[in-house]
This record gives sequence, C-alpha cells and structure tokens, in this order.
Amino acid sequence: MRPSRTVARAALTAALVLAAVPGFAGSREPSPARPIDAAQFDTVNLATSPEQQEHILLDDSGRSDGALDSADTFSEPGTEEIAAPGSRAQPSVAAAKSSWSWKDPRYTLTGIASFYDNGTTAMRDVPRGTTIMICGGGGCIETVVSDYGPSAAGGRLIDMYRPDFFEICGCGSWSGTTTVTVKVY
Repeated sequence: MRPSRTVARAALTAALVLAAVPGFAGSREPSPARPIDAAQFDTVNLATSPEQQEHILLDDSGRSDGALDSADTFSEPGTEEIAAPGSRAQPSVAAAKSSWSWKDPRYTLTGIASFYDNGTTAMRDVPRGTTIMICGGGGCIETVVSDYGPSAAGGRLIDMYRPDFFEICGCGSWSGTTTVTVKVY
C-alpha cells in the first residue's frame, strides 16, 4: 500500500528540518575561549600635551589651514580700514522682443468659449495633446487640449475648465460664454 501524500510530505519536511538545523539532531559545545595576543595591537600616540606634539612633524599637507603659530597676531574687528568701492559696473542687455520666447503659431482661430466642470480643455478639429494659447479680455493662458468637443452645431469653438475660463474671461461669475482667440502651436 502506498502512503498518502500528506504522510509523504510530513516525512520529507521532517528530514529536511533535521538536515538543515543541526541543533535538533544533536547539540554542539561552544568553542573554548582563546586568549588574544597583545602583540596584535599597535600603540597610538595622541599628541595631547605640548611635549608630545614636538615629536610629531607634519608636512604641509598634514597641517591645518587654520593653525596658529606663536608669532601670529589677532586683529580687532572694526579697526581695519575699509576701501571705498569703485565705480559700479553698468551691464548692457539687448532689448528683447515681447514675443522672444514664443514660436509662431501654426494658425489662429477666433470664436466663442464656454466653460464646463469636466476638468479638461475640449476643442474640435485639434488633436488631443496639442499646445494652445487662449487669449480673452482678462489675459492669456497656455494649456493642452485634453478632450474632443464641443459639437459644431453649438457654435462654440472651445469648452474650457471653469477656473481657466474665468482667468481669461475677465467677466463676472454669471457669464457663460466669452469671445476668445486661440493660437494653435
């Protein structure tokens, strides 16, 4: 008759435990204490007194930059003479154009913008991921198109996230639409 799998697993586990953990199979004695040879240690001379410091000769790389000799003198703060500053440098910077950091847009659209609370900027005929600049009566913002819409039947050019809409609108919170110029990059 063949033993069951449970009995075979238990026997295999017991054999592995006895082979892996020698403490269960038989204990060992601790190793005897051995004395440490004193010749293995080196003497360290700490130059703590002036007599001992004379015996240690440091080369230039071993000396500290802030080391003082007996001939060094101290100056009192506030007694040194301060030289008057010379003429101040007058740097000149070439005048930069107001649009120096922007590349030219691929095209510009003008139309009606509205807001909605979806957290995205939606614009039709522009693929998602396109960088656009939206300018209105209150200013301009740069954003990325993240949704497709609004429908062409609604007559709107772009649907904007509510905080962005009121940032560029320059109008009161009762407004629902505003005229914008969109530069597509």
